[in-house]
Amino acid sequence: MLDELRHPVVQAPMAGGMSTPELAAAVSNAGGLGFLAAGYLIPRDVREQVHAVRRLTDQPFGVNIFVPDTSTVDGPALARYRDRLTVEAQRYGVELGDAVDEDDGWIGKLAVVREERVPVVSFTFGCPDSFVMAELKEAGCTVVVTVTSATEASKAVAAGADALCVQGSEAGAHRGTFQNNAGPLDDTSLLPLLRKVIAAVDAPLIATGGLSCGADVAAVLVAGARAAQLGTMFLLCPEAGTSQVHRDALVREGRTAVTRAFTGRPARALVNRFVTKHSAAAPTAYPHVHHLTRMLRGAGDPEAMSLWAGQAHEFAREMPAAELVTTLGDGARAAIAEAARRFS
Repeated sequence: MLDELRHPVVQAPMAGGMSTPELAAAVSNAGGLGFLAAGYLIPRDVREQVHAVRRLTDQPFGVNIFVPDTSTVDGPALARYRDRLTVEAQRYGVELGDAVDEDDGWIGKLAVVREERVPVVSFTFGCPDSFVMAELKEAGCTVVVTVTSATEASKAVAAGADALCVQGSEAGAHRGTFQNNAGPLDDTSLLPLLRKVIAAVDAPLIATGGLSCGADVAAVLVAGARAAQLGTMFLLCPEAGTSQVHRDALVREGRTAVTRAFTGRPARALVNRFVTKHSAAAPTAYPHVHHLTRMLRGAGDPEAMSLWAGQAHEFAREMPAAELVTTLGDGARAAIAEAARRFS
């Protein structure tokens, strides 16, 4: 599947409205692989988006699904965090959400992608059981699992994954770790992580994390990946559902950090007041914190929004998605040719 792409470029699935059918279709039509993000949608809406993509393209595309989080939650810590955020809710005149636990419509979404025979189905936040993968592959789906370590890669391949998306620590938005454990995160960057995964498993790899240009795509291809996945670079495309506040923030210089403050899962965002003030207190509780802060994040203040961004965010440019895919693919070919010329 990856070797058949005209350009070795995958558009990262970005939940919360940023990945649209128009964006996915434009990427696939341009010779890359576009993705829908099923996260936070109800199954019926996922099906409608799949149908919308198929009205816009006859090329392969993907749908990403969140694996339900089964990590232990510290109830008292979650309650303290809710109390802490009461002042934030008063500041913006909104109500805090209910810190509920749910599986994001797991069974329903699996049924949708299986029944619709979606060409590529990827998973984040865990590795599905082998029987889930087998059912999807029987329906003609290629199964991709996001991994952040060699150990996770070995588990995913053993369970039957067709390919892996290897996510380095530079990536924007949520880390795709299998377990949402307290304590220090594995901060291995993309190139060393690729090397570790290649040493552990034999599987086609998609590399993601902090990539911003054709030369970056070339670098991960030379390092052993079959394709490069980019998310932040697509946020300024007119087809993306990125809010104007988020668009404005991306083009400014700014530091990013990994925080649990917005969702209870580690995710890389632009540093703002909310990140600075609440990261240290945020509990390991997903999706509880995600629901708790929903209205705060939607209040429109960039200092309280989850402005997801990778470490190279300032290189994002506003251009049509098809043009970006072509620019990245052509740039990768040019970079590889130039390197070959210099070392010939």
